[in-house]
Amino acid sequence: MIEFTNRQRNIIEIVKKKEPITAEHIADLVGVSKAALRSDLAVLVMTNALESKPKVGYFVGKTLYNGQANVGYLQQLKVKDIQSVPIIVDGKSTVQEVVIKLFLENVGSIMVVDEKGYLEGIVSRKDLLKVTLGNANATTMPVNLVMTRHPNIVTILPDESVLEAARKMIHFQVDSLPVVERSVGGNDDKKMVIGRITKTNMTRMLLDLENGE
Repeated sequence: MIEFTNRQRNIIEIVKKKEPITAEHIADLVGVSKAALRSDLAVLVMTNALESKPKVGYFVGKTLYNGQANVGYLQQLKVKDIQSVPIIVDGKSTVQEVVIKLFLENVGSIMVVDEKGYLEGIVSRKDLLKVTLGNANATTMPVNLVMTRHPNIVTILPDESVLEAARKMIHFQVDSLPVVERSVGGNDDKKMVIGRITKTNMTRMLLDLENGE
């Protein structure tokens, strides 16, 4: 079970004693830069351990006032419990076909897989915009020429915690993660795509938690 890090627990104790308190003041008390605390504060706010108000600072969140019951729930919640169906295309699909699929599915990125469903790459709206601007012939290009390839893609396993997925999204500054299973034999170069987890999944989960669902 994933728990808060020592530094995150330290931040919570500081906020308990000195709320409301600014990020700058927290950083001074922890002994690190404000930038170094950004991902910790984001995780604590996302899990409702802390709340923040612009120009005021950080407060103890509803989670802690409820005896940290929600934190315990989040620590046990797995990616597979909230993941969505993956949106995938074949690497031979043209850029035009992928653009159409991206807008029909209303997603920010699409995963590219081989004929067996193993992850080959991922392509985002930004990738497609870059290649099509000023290039009339780009629409007929195969998407595997413009995608980000597998070794450079951040993925998550279905049995990892939702908190770990949140940490990865924040640390790597991405909006979604492919949910994958390792191939039989443990070959890390082969990852079967079985789902996706996005910031929308996270937001919906937190709303359900707030509503007691």
